Amino acid sequence: MMNTQDLARLLETLCPMFLLIDEKGDIRQAGPTLQKLRPNIPLVGSSFLDIFELIRPRTVTTIPALMSMAGAKLHLKFHDEPRTALKGLAAPLQHGEGAVINLSFGISILDAVRDYALTSADFSGTDLAIELLYLVEAKSAAMEASRSLNLRLQGAMLAAEEKAYTDTLTGLKNRRAMDHMLGHLTFSNSNFALMHLDLDFFKSVNDRLGHAAGDFVLQQAARIMVEETRGDDTVARVGGDEFVIIFKGLIREETLASIAERLILRLNEPMTFQQQTCHVSASIGTALSTQFRAPEAEELLHAADLALYQAKRDGRSCHRLYSTLSKAQQ
Repeated sequence: MMNTQDLARLLETLCPMFLLIDEKGDIRQAGPTLQKLRPNIPLVGSSFLDIFELIRPRTVTTIPALMSMAGAKLHLKFHDEPRTALKGLAAPLQHGEGAVINLSFGISILDAVRDYALTSADFSGTDLAIELLYLVEAKSAAMEASRSLNLRLQGAMLAAEEKAYTDTLTGLKNRRAMDHMLGHLTFSNSNFALMHLDLDFFKSVNDRLGHAAGDFVLQQAARIMVEETRGDDTVARVGGDEFVIIFKGLIREETLASIAERLILRLNEPMTFQQQTCHVSASIGTALSTQFRAPEAEELLHAADLALYQAKRDGRSCHRLYSTLSKAQQ
């Protein structure tokens, strides 16, 4: 017959989380992994019920009751922190000499491995816990890689979308972005103003000083338009020296006239490029969505064009609001 010491050595090999308790409930032997969970508490010699709280079965509150539960599944926790949840199986010894209780982590194994820095050496060679942990870690790594890839793809898509709606020279919105915004505003029946701005004498800058100077003038003009408009206004470059500004929710004629005058004043100021002076001015035409019963994007653009042409006929470097008079003179 196997003595207690032989049994303990066998259990340490096969069940590193076993407890051998006597008939009074005192711990006589404890598996090495179980002792690792409480390195500062000598499990051997302690009372089982002083170390562990039995959660289920609820009817088991004493050692005799535990001894009578041969093969019963136990759910228990440590009394102290961390209160790691454990599962167990009790096997009473012959002649009432106590019992062997084999414990495992169950679904709390992930927390246990983290809390106690456990390795494969802390588990039985036949325990699938580590293999399951490897699978969980592999799945987590794969999910993280997938999440990272998705974020990069989303970022690339946003960057591509932004690029598709941006004028590369000035950083303003392009015609595609303007069409998108106009479509949204007209579909939602929103009130807005559309301002069409054209740089006067821009061709002479290009012809006299070259395209680099022309690009510089366009960039400076774009900067001025952004500075003189609100953050949620849409400023778009729609042609070589043509720009459209969409003012969402702004239809007050006096305010729009004031913005146009500031733009004209600033764009009339000379610009210096490589010690050469560049002179341009701005002609502006504006149309309001409220001037039409059911405004369409093309209709608004045409109306702003008519007002712009009126500004050019009136001597350039001025602002005109679309009216029936502009329409009659087309």
